[in-house]
Amino acid sequence: MTGLPPDPFFSGAGLDRADALRGDAAAVRALAAHADARQLKWRAGLPELDPDGKLIWGEVSKPELFLGLDDGAARFAAIEDVAPNAYAAFPLMAVLDASDAPLFAAALSLSRWHGRHGFCANCGQPTELVRGGWSRRCPACSAEHFPRVDPVVIMLAEHDGWLLLGRQPQYPPGRYSALAGFVEVGENLEAAVARELFEEAGIRVRDVRYVASQPWPFPSSLMIGCHAEAQSDALTIDTTELDDARWFSREEVAAALGGGPEAPFQPPPRAAIARTLLERWLAA
Repeated sequence: MTGLPPDPFFSGAGLDRADALRGDAAAVRALAAHADARQLKWRAGLPELDPDGKLIWGEVSKPELFLGLDDGAARFAAIEDVAPNAYAAFPLMAVLDASDAPLFAAALSLSRWHGRHGFCANCGQPTELVRGGWSRRCPACSAEHFPRVDPVVIMLAEHDGWLLLGRQPQYPPGRYSALAGFVEVGENLEAAVARELFEEAGIRVRDVRYVASQPWPFPSSLMIGCHAEAQSDALTIDTTELDDARWFSREEVAAALGGGPEAPFQPPPRAAIARTLLERWLAA
C-alpha cells in the first residue's frame, strides 16, 4: 500500500541467504576462500558499526556462519559470545543503518543460538555445526536441530478512536508502548492477542487483524503486530506485568511521535515494531 510508514526495523531480506548452497560444505568452503568474501566484525558481544551505522567487514578467518551472498560475494560470521543484556544493543540500534538491520539481526540471533545449543536436546551429546551454521547435527543420534524463533504478539487495542498503551517497569520514565506476549502452545495469533489483552489490561476484544511483523534478535523472537477492537474501555491492570496502562487520543499519539516538549508520553524507539504500529495507526 502507498502512503504507509516504512516497514518495521530489522525487516527485509538483507541479502541473498543462498539456502541451496548451505548443504554443500565444499561450495561454502570455496566461497570463504574467494578474494571477495568478507567476515563480520564484532565488538563487545555485538556486530561492529562504522560512524555511518554500517556493518564492518574484514578478512575471513573463522567462517562458521554462512550469512549469504551480497551481489555474489559471500558474507560470513564467527560464532561470538553475545552481550548478555539486550539493552547493550540499544545504542547501536539508534544509529544502525536500516539496510543492514536484517543482517545484524540474523548474525546476532544465530550466534546466540549456537552459544546455547552445543548439546543435543534428544540425547545430551555434543552437536556439530552443519549447513553453514544454519543447523546443528548430533553425531550420536543423528538428530538435527534448527535455530528457533519464538512468536510474540504485540498489539494495539482501540476503543472509540482511543488507543490502549502500557508501560513495563524497565521502560524509561514516561514511555508507553503496545502490549505484548508470547504465543502459547496450541494457540493461534488471534487467541493470543485476546488472551494477553485480557490478562494484562482486563479488556475483551474482537476483530483482531494482522498489521506487520518484525524479527527481534533478543534473543530470537518474531514480533507479530496486530490491531484489535476493544468492547469496553474499562481497565483492570495486572500490576505484576505493567506499571500502568491508559487510553490515548489520536492527538496525543501524534504529539508523542512528534517529540515536542508537550508530548504526553515518550513513544517506543524507531527500532521497535510498536513504533511502526503507532505510525500506521495514525496514517490509516
